[in-house]
Amino acid sequence: MTAVRITLQVLLVITSLILTLFILLHKGRGGGLSDMFGGGMSANLGSSGVAERNLNRFTVAVVVVWSTVVVLLGILARFDTTT
Repeated sequence: MTAVRITLQVLLVITSLILTLFILLHKGRGGGLSDMFGGGMSANLGSSGVAERNLNRFTVAVVVVWSTVVVLLGILARFDTTT
């Protein structure tokens, strides 16, 4: 059980670093706080290139893996009887 937990923790660290890198690679589009809540989004809709779309896909894939690892670690922590 500890080998699985260590593997998941290492995977969590790796995916966290990759996710941080991918988020920082995204192109900034907003002009302020109003854009964060949906204003000005229509002007940028459909203007992303192939690289930006691929970066979005990779980011979503890493988020799915990261979320799955977090849930699995939570399940292991909940049902672990050795601690």
